Amino acid sequence: MMDRRAFLAFAASGVLLPRIARAQNNARTIRIGWLTAQREASLTPYLAAMRQGFNELGYVEGQNLQIDYRFGDDQLERASELGAELVKSGVELIVAQGAAVSEIAKQPLPVPIVYIFSGDPMAAGFADSLARPRGNMTGVTLMAAELNSKRLEILRDIVPGLRRVAIIANPEHHGVNLERATSEETGQRLGIDVRYYPTPSVSQLNAALASIKSDPVQAVSIFSDGFAVQNRKAIIDFAEEQRVPAIAAWSIFARSGAICSYGPLQSEQYRRLASYVDRIAKGAKPSDLPIQRPSKFETVINMKTAKSLGLSIPPGLLASADELIE
Repeated sequence: MMDRRAFLAFAASGVLLPRIARAQNNARTIRIGWLTAQREASLTPYLAAMRQGFNELGYVEGQNLQIDYRFGDDQLERASELGAELVKSGVELIVAQGAAVSEIAKQPLPVPIVYIFSGDPMAAGFADSLARPRGNMTGVTLMAAELNSKRLEILRDIVPGLRRVAIIANPEHHGVNLERATSEETGQRLGIDVRYYPTPSVSQLNAALASIKSDPVQAVSIFSDGFAVQNRKAIIDFAEEQRVPAIAAWSIFARSGAICSYGPLQSEQYRRLASYVDRIAKGAKPSDLPIQRPSKFETVINMKTAKSLGLSIPPGLLASADELIE
């Protein structure tokens, strides 16, 4: 009869052996670069998700995986310089995030690029279609323009007699025209006047907020991108002052005070990056790897905000929520 200690050792081996086997299959150390124009703190949970993806494939940072990190600290103009720095350091591949992707695409780097990008790769010129990436770049996108319809429907269900919604969006974000068109079509179908406010800079954001204040709306829909993330406090604080709810795609907005977020499960998209790196490190061409769209989504509801605005969340929406912020 097997004693308890032996049994536990045997059981543990069943868990560890597959991981050990994968690590042995990935005996060569790969050296990659991480490039973003954002600050490190804003990406901590997503970097953890990417590392999880590597771990699942048998890569362990510091053993058979080396990652050289470059953060632009919200200075987009540094992206090209940091990318060139990574190439010079000897990385064999770069994982690029957010707005930095567009910057380095202007002057292509001589190494494969795996990216995670909030915009539309076709509108940005990175691909002919999702199945046909261009050049040495491929990756995943957070763009799901059709979800703007669902977010307007959520606002309609939360706000009694909803008739006017302001859309705050960065017109320089690739794919914004598709998101705007989807929102306006949905607005017509629901009988909602959708008012579009382009905000490519802080000064224009301030002007847009002043305009909304002089001609009030009943809710605000924020198109999620790096600019909106950086300025989310100003937008959400304004909505709170005007006593109207704000909604967006990414959970960071709900956690910052928006009444709800509904959109891609971002951690899942970051986890997917590892599989692209693995395949390219083993010889695959970026142009042969289709760009992936979101396949998992999450709903986060800020109950504290709902209560402060005197709004009730429909039972069906509550039941489907992945997270409630009290």
